[in-house]
Amino acid sequence: MTGNAAPAEAVPVSSRGPLDEESREWLRCLSGTGGTVEREQALARLHRMLLRAARAELGRRSVPSGVDGRERDDLAHQAADDALVAITSKLDRFRGHSRFTTWAYKFVILEVSAKLGRHYLRDSPVRAADDAWDRIPDRFGADPAQHAETRELAQALRRAVTESLSERQRRVFVAIIIAGVPLDALAAELGSTRNAIYKTMFDARRKIRAHLVAHGYLNSEGPGTS
Repeated sequence: MTGNAAPAEAVPVSSRGPLDEESREWLRCLSGTGGTVEREQALARLHRMLLRAARAELGRRSVPSGVDGRERDDLAHQAADDALVAITSKLDRFRGHSRFTTWAYKFVILEVSAKLGRHYLRDSPVRAADDAWDRIPDRFGADPAQHAETRELAQALRRAVTESLSERQRRVFVAIIIAGVPLDALAAELGSTRNAIYKTMFDARRKIRAHLVAHGYLNSEGPGTS
C-alpha cells in the first residue's frame, strides 16, 4: 500500500512554527527530503501505526457495529490505507498544534467511522444491529432491579423505529444512536449536511416518542428518547 501514497511536496518546516522533535522528523522523512528509501520506510512505519489504531478503534466499537472476523480486519486495512493517502496529501496542512501522530490518528478514526457508516447504509439497520438493541439497557445504566423493565422499553423502542420511521430516519437513528457513528462521518457518507442530519434525528425522535406514548411506554409529559 505504501507505494500508492503520492509523494508530498516538501514544505519548509520553519513555516509551521515550533514543532516537537518527533513531529519534525516525521515531516522530514515523509516529505522525501531524505531520499526515496527513507520516505518508503517512513510510509511503512506510519501505515503500521495507522493499522494498529484502526484495529483498536474497530475493536472498541465491535459490539454495536456487528462487524467481526475477516470483515473487520479488511475494514481496518482499508481505513489505514485511505488514511495514509489522505495524510501524505495533506502534509502541508499540518501546523503543529498537536503532535504529528495525534494529527494522523484523526484521519484513521474518521476513515473507520466512515466505513462503519457505509456498513450501516448498505445493510438493513434494524436487522444489522440485533445484538446492539439487546445491550441498550446497559447503555441506559439500568441497575439489576430495573433491567427487565428497561429491556422491555428497549424492545418497544426497536418496534417504534421499525414501524414509525422512514427508511432514511431509521438509517440515521440506528447509525448514530445504536452504532455510534459520528455525525460528520454519517453526513459525509450520505452526501448530506450536519443540519440536515440534525433535522432527521429531531423528526425521528418526535415520531418515536409519539409511538411510545401511544403504546403506554411513556406518558405525554415524560422525557423524550434523546
